[in-house]
Amino acid sequence: MTALRNALAATTLAAACLVTASAAESDRIGTVDTAFQWIGRDHDIIVEAYDDPLVSGVTCYVSRARTGGIKGTLGLAEDRAEASIACRQVGPIAFTQPLKAQQEVFSERMSILFKRLRVVRMVDAKRNTLVYLTYSEKLIDGSPQNSVTAVPVDRQTPIPLR
Repeated sequence: MTALRNALAATTLAAACLVTASAAESDRIGTVDTAFQWIGRDHDIIVEAYDDPLVSGVTCYVSRARTGGIKGTLGLAEDRAEASIACRQVGPIAFTQPLKAQQEVFSERMSILFKRLRVVRMVDAKRNTLVYLTYSEKLIDGSPQNSVTAVPVDRQTPIPLR
């Protein structure tokens, strides 16, 4: 019984570490209320900025719906799968290391269990452009709703690939 309890505790701790490790660091830019709720916070749209961790000088702005009410206030609601993304050059572009041709760069929880907002960076080497795709993923049934944006990089700065 004790061994089972220890194994369960270790598994829970490992899962918590994985969730924490994949959480994205963002700066909240602002929110807009979309529906009044009598109890709890209102339904709203939030806009957050994410700096690409491997490409300095690129920031992605993601807007997404956030459910309010009692469930939303307690963190139990499942947010809608709709999101929009716009990535821009906000300074000189530099690469901290060679990039994979396709790599997840941000991930954020959209419900208490199993649903995440994901941002994937793809490299269009032919055009020397960084392409960012946002979509939601659900353990059982993901959403085909997505948004894409691109940041062209000056030809004098070739994108290093691994």
